Amino acid sequence: MTAGTIEIRNPADGSVVGSVPTAGEDEIDAALLLANETRAAWARTPAAERGALLHTAAERLRAQADELAAANESETGRPRDEAREGVLAGAGTLDQYAELGPVHRGRSLLGDPGATDLMVPEPRGVVVALTPWNDPVAVACGLLGAALVTGNTVVHKPSERAPRTGQLLGEILVGVFPGGVLQTLQGDGGVGAILAMRDDVDVLAHVGSTATGRSIAASAAATGAKTLLENGGNDPLVIDADVDPVWAAGQAALGAFANSGQICVAVERIYVHEAIADAFLAALVKEAEARNLAPLVDRRHRDHVHSHVADAVERGARVLTGGEVPGGPGAHYPATVLTGCASDLRVMTEETFGPVAPVQVVPSFDEGLAEAAKGDYGLAATVLTASMANAQRAWRELPAGTVKINNVFGGAPGGAAHPRGRSGNGYGYGPELLDELTQTKLVHVAPPG
Repeated sequence: MTAGTIEIRNPADGSVVGSVPTAGEDEIDAALLLANETRAAWARTPAAERGALLHTAAERLRAQADELAAANESETGRPRDEAREGVLAGAGTLDQYAELGPVHRGRSLLGDPGATDLMVPEPRGVVVALTPWNDPVAVACGLLGAALVTGNTVVHKPSERAPRTGQLLGEILVGVFPGGVLQTLQGDGGVGAILAMRDDVDVLAHVGSTATGRSIAASAAATGAKTLLENGGNDPLVIDADVDPVWAAGQAALGAFANSGQICVAVERIYVHEAIADAFLAALVKEAEARNLAPLVDRRHRDHVHSHVADAVERGARVLTGGEVPGGPGAHYPATVLTGCASDLRVMTEETFGPVAPVQVVPSFDEGLAEAAKGDYGLAATVLTASMANAQRAWRELPAGTVKINNVFGGAPGGAAHPRGRSGNGYGYGPELLDELTQTKLVHVAPPG
């Protein structure tokens, strides 16, 4: 594989805004060799020192938040203020892991009084982090921060759809750490596939599509690398008969249209009780038509989103608003509301990852819950209900890593969950991510004789 170039286009108008050189095989070889040569010294660095460096990295990130946000907006279309929030969230995550890392602890065991028995966490070695474009700084900082503070060396490949943001993030962070501890490689899926097949990688951490995640898992099965995968979602929203339909529509619109629907835990399918369906749909259409959305990341992705809408219409769903590809430059797509959606439509069974709210009217809460529990994914789910009994049933029965009641994007900081089914495996965030990125050694020390 030879090095190439990624051309960067602004999705707002299609103009070329830059380019980034990609890694060839020689550069990949050199990066992994350096990461492996550096791993022992970095693992021996006291955890408090590693944490202090993460604090420094967070400070530098905040200092260049505006520059990162501008780069993010220019290549993914994410509004600059939202992009800046993502940068600041990433800096906050680095600070959190800077504090959590030094207090990450093992266990002592009650064995023979004359001996010492310990369970000690140790770094796994070389971590390859493959991160997405939709929130490129915040997601990357979670994986990088947790891996670095636990003593792993890291090779980071940002998404080819946000290469300049990834490059700038690397430039900001790499200089904080000793040489070889953190490196950035640019490239498309071909570079990621090569990294996934290497025997000198100990952890493959990926946030992105299910198809790519499954390919990574297949490679890891051959190499023995540990995988951490947060992949696609087809997250349901169930709306009970006893809630305000206008409020429910606001929740649905937030879940389906925020960041133009390009959020891992976006609302992808909606089940509303027939008793409030008409009022809910009317309010949801108003919410959709009031939104001036940012463009999708590129036209290729827009084609994917529209293919789901077209499939739904062809098979009987009705468009209440949106649903048409606008003319003009860029990769814009309107907030779209569909109704009459059958359970087997692509928009109800696959990840659309765009500003589309497909609605199925159900005769009862039980039916909505049963429909929400179907499918191959299990990232997150939301339920809107005034019934404590229904809320309790929902969080216990829904096969999702995260279940939210009456708040589509709610949750306390520090939470962590295991995704289910095609949505991946392993803790991808929270204090528990430190456990994923370490391996436990059992130690027994007894006196001689």
